[in-house]
Amino acid sequence: MDYQALDSSTSYVYTNTMKFTPYFLHVRQRPDRQEIRDEWIERVVTDPEAEHIQSDGRIRRWGRIPEAGRKYLRVVLLEDGETVHNAFFDRRFRENNHEG
Repeated sequence: MDYQALDSSTSYVYTNTMKFTPYFLHVRQRPDRQEIRDEWIERVVTDPEAEHIQSDGRIRRWGRIPEAGRKYLRVVLLEDGETVHNAFFDRRFRENNHEG
């Protein structure tokens, strides 16, 4: 994926359709995160199956990814609801428990 900073006043990194924190780009280098596709992240952001707003304002969204063995992907967004701060397969997620 080709990332580029579009706003020098922030440290956010952009693609054509999403905005990421530097932390996300750093942890994405981990072997267990490299298989997560941008299109899966975008799918969960735009059409989540569950959502929980944390006490710090960050937003957790979950979605099942059939292509990844039906695992649930958790995407953590900043308070703006669009900047991806983290994304990982959440083995503890239960459909009726949105706390993860």
